[in-house]
Amino acid sequence: MTLKKTTIIVAGGSGMRMNAEIPKQFIELSSKPILMHTIEAFYSFDPTMRIILVIPATQHDFWKRLCLKHQFAINHQLVFGGENRFQSVLNGLKTVDDADLIAIHDGVRPLVSQNTIQKCFDTAMQLGNAIPTTECVESIRELTLDNNTAVDRSKYRLIQTPQVFESKTLKAAYTQDYSSFFTDDASVVESYFATNDPNAKIHLVDGNRENIKITTPYDLIIAEAILKNEF
Repeated sequence: MTLKKTTIIVAGGSGMRMNAEIPKQFIELSSKPILMHTIEAFYSFDPTMRIILVIPATQHDFWKRLCLKHQFAINHQLVFGGENRFQSVLNGLKTVDDADLIAIHDGVRPLVSQNTIQKCFDTAMQLGNAIPTTECVESIRELTLDNNTAVDRSKYRLIQTPQVFESKTLKAAYTQDYSSFFTDDASVVESYFATNDPNAKIHLVDGNRENIKITTPYDLIIAEAILKNEF
């Protein structure tokens, strides 16, 4: 059976940490906006998959002009962003009524690999959800009120997107009230599980280290080098 897949790409950055005049998702990476690379990654994975782009209402016209400028023709639906990431994802979910699996992805993660996307959808199809992660390669210390302590880094993972869920579970999770603890979709679903399905788990899969979230000028340099196969 072929499952219907939808990807919601959320991009609400302002560009402040980039010291840029335009939001970071629109900054050019190898001659086109970061966001176009991101959309292309999911279109390449499955050209039939529905792609929803959630950006602030004030950016819609600018994005449309960029699409004309770069002759960007990949079909996608524009949705107004909300006051925070939670609300933006919720706005995107409100437009989805026929998907079996829904992926949520950060708009400024253009270097997600096809293998990572495949593993996330395959695992979500089997187990209900999938979150890509990478190992911590640096030593980690936990901050306490007046001190700090070394911790075992093997017990921790760095979290990426796309985070993929069964549609019914994700939609139910997003009926909860917003909490500042919700830093990603897995935390929203985990909170829902705690109350409604205590035996359910969040399932981790291996991501790809290149799948960085571009938020600073340094990240942009790294992303350019990766695209040019310089390391």
